[in-house]
Amino acid sequence: MTDHPPAPLSWTRDLRQRAREHFWLKFIGTVVWVWVFFIGYFHLLRNPVYPVTVMPLTAVDRWMPFQPGWLAAYLSLWVYVGIAPGLQRGFASLLAYGFWSAALCATGLGIFWLWPTQIPPMDVPAGAPGFALLQGIDAAGNACPSMHVAISMFTAVWLESIFRRAGAPAALRVLNLAWFAAIAWSTMAVRQHVLWDVLAGAALGAVFAWASLRWRPAEPQVERLS
Repeated sequence: MTDHPPAPLSWTRDLRQRAREHFWLKFIGTVVWVWVFFIGYFHLLRNPVYPVTVMPLTAVDRWMPFQPGWLAAYLSLWVYVGIAPGLQRGFASLLAYGFWSAALCATGLGIFWLWPTQIPPMDVPAGAPGFALLQGIDAAGNACPSMHVAISMFTAVWLESIFRRAGAPAALRVLNLAWFAAIAWSTMAVRQHVLWDVLAGAALGAVFAWASLRWRPAEPQVERLS
């Protein structure tokens, strides 16, 4: 009886297998990671060690109107950040991803500790649905760099790498970049950040994404369809 080699993977099957592998470890690990980050984030937000710097407005911030419709995109970060760890292949790759994303967040918290920042008062109409709750939970402190944008950039770069390795179509890769852009835009549109925060967050996330992709363990190799 002749042994047949395993069937090559299509990109859809590749992504499904990635998502199924260590599913509960990925899910619980992501929840715990977010929870631990927020403990540090809110502690520094409410107990700044040094005087708080108010971030300056740019012409872009003055031009951009308050856009409450972007709140959904802003909140979608908490779905988006789970996709890249959820698609890691192999325990070593998952562990490395967790290490680099934790290092990114620790660096952001270190910056907030050394240099507390906040955005200036901005025009959020009283009674805007959901915004009183948002500003009560996520006050306009710990502004620069925007960790919303930093972890979104980190996620976007990793997803581009995963989709490219899986042979995903261009439409899916464009959707990934559009999701990142929507989150970044939303941070200014809902008056949680100013342009300087967004640029600093994008730079921070890009640096850690580059480093994490450069120094990472090799993924288990699978044969897939072109």
